[in-house]
Amino acid sequence: MARLHEFQGKALIKEHEVDVPRGQAVTSPAEAKNVAADLNCPVVLKVQAWTTSRKAQGGILFADTPDEAKEHAEKLLGMTFGNFPASEVLVEEKLKITHEIFVSLSIDDAAQSPVLLLDCAGGSGIEDRAETVARIPINPIYGADKDSIAHVVEQSKIFPEMHDDVVTTISKLVDLARKFEARALEINPLVVTEDLRIIAADCRITIDDYAVFRHPELGIEIARELDHPATDLERLAYEMEMNDHRGTFYFAQLPTAGHAETKGLIGFHGAGGGGSMMSMDAATNEGFTIANFCDTSGNPSVAKVYRAARIICAQPDLIGYFGSGSGVASQEQYHSAYGLAKAFIEMNMSIPVVVRLGGNSEDRAVEILHDACGKLPAPVECYRKDDTPAFCASRFAELVASGKTQSTDNKRTVPDFVGKDSSYNFPIQGGTVWIDHANCDDETASLVIKHSQELLKLNDEGKPVMAVDEESIAKKDSELIACEIECFRAGKPVVFVDLQIPQLDQAAA
Repeated sequence: MARLHEFQGKALIKEHEVDVPRGQAVTSPAEAKNVAADLNCPVVLKVQAWTTSRKAQGGILFADTPDEAKEHAEKLLGMTFGNFPASEVLVEEKLKITHEIFVSLSIDDAAQSPVLLLDCAGGSGIEDRAETVARIPINPIYGADKDSIAHVVEQSKIFPEMHDDVVTTISKLVDLARKFEARALEINPLVVTEDLRIIAADCRITIDDYAVFRHPELGIEIARELDHPATDLERLAYEMEMNDHRGTFYFAQLPTAGHAETKGLIGFHGAGGGGSMMSMDAATNEGFTIANFCDTSGNPSVAKVYRAARIICAQPDLIGYFGSGSGVASQEQYHSAYGLAKAFIEMNMSIPVVVRLGGNSEDRAVEILHDACGKLPAPVECYRKDDTPAFCASRFAELVASGKTQSTDNKRTVPDFVGKDSSYNFPIQGGTVWIDHANCDDETASLVIKHSQELLKLNDEGKPVMAVDEESIAKKDSELIACEIECFRAGKPVVFVDLQIPQLDQAAA
């Protein structure tokens, strides 16, 4: 589920005629001081981090003066959650509260419908009084039943003259959730103040990932469930996923604080959720810290696996690359082998790699990866479904401990013939194919044609050229990468599929 920051959620709530505290999100202590001065009242400062325990972690502080607000902002903006630094702080008026109401709308998977949880005693200690929390079903089409909400409110200690306004406010919040297809909306608390205002003092809103594209006005960067603001690599990975819908590519960076006390930081590449979880456990059981979660499954294209590997390796301080997922994957594993081989060759992989490619065509996949990567600086080993995640993780630990680990900067190399006038080239989806005509003798040209799956033919000069039109060949990147790797394995590296990732290639240059 895609989450909104608290200040984003409150802006949305305010647009829908529900009051929120006066205030503003800031990114510097000086801004915090100015906002506090403008509000001219005691303020609360709340670090903008996607966690449910901000106060317990010192992420919520109160200030009586602008100078105190500045001091608190300096502290809050220096906090990290996991290894993700806080970059924004919400500075708001401190409310004088007479009543707190817990309002939470979510999807009840068992009932297959939305449900509103409502407690007019507030959210503090709500876990201990779950049996007293009202559960009000929500009609997906017509919204909340105001009479059901009113019945709960009327039993509370809220001032009677405020009952109708409270019911109306809660109904507006339900309508907002329906409008933006929220999977969850929690206002904890919705408050009645001493001056009889009804204010959403805090909020958490998550939007259904599959609905995000219908609501560009929300400004959600990544339609994924993350527990932190999106990192540059997560944004890049999401862009790659959106540009290639063949299979899936999920990438999320993980908290790595304290990894120096472990065997080291490793990149992780899985395939299939359950198998990936088992494999991550196996790696952590060997004493490693995992830098990221990555899943390429659903029969991903070769290009998607290649890009995933490049992004994983772009993380700093990695000492190894561990790939393992489901042992019974129905996808053709040689696709993944080609994508991984291309990435590792281009980066001249210098950290140990262990990959488990269990499933369809696993024998072919293992052969491809071992053969193509056999001369790289670091060892690359590939295993099958009968090799357990625990065994693969143990073998990975042995390779790392062998002392062959070097650093990697993710800088790729391309063949000398790329960009030369003497080389033949044509565009494909997301890149360009280059063929080194100058070194295509008859034997080499025949080899290229053999592995081109009839996408290439020999021209009158006996050189490989397109055999189909540009539109047809544009989507054949998987087949053309396979041709590249097979020519490389044969000692004839005359084909290169240039899939640039500018954000990485420029940074590594």
